[in-house]
Amino acid sequence: MDERERINRLRWRCTRRAMLEMDLLLGEFLERIFPTLAPAQADAFIILADMEDLELWPLINGSRECTDSVQAEVVALLRNVRVK
Repeated sequence: MDERERINRLRWRCTRRAMLEMDLLLGEFLERIFPTLAPAQADAFIILADMEDLELWPLINGSRECTDSVQAEVVALLRNVRVK
C-alpha cells in the first residue's frame, strides 16, 4: 500500500466515527497536525484512531489517563485542536 492510500484509509477511519465530535476532532487533527508528527507519534495516532469512540473519548476528555507515553503526547496534541 502506498502512502496516499494509507492516508486515505486513515482519513476514512478518522471521519466516519460514531460520534460527530470525534469525526470533527480527528479529521481536523489529521489534516493540520498529523503531517508534522514524528514517526513514533504518527504510529501512536494510528493506534488511537483505530480505537472505538467509547474507548478513545475518555482519554481525550481527561477522564482516563493514557498509559503509553507516546500516545499521551498525541492525546495532549488532540486536546489542543480547535475545530473550525
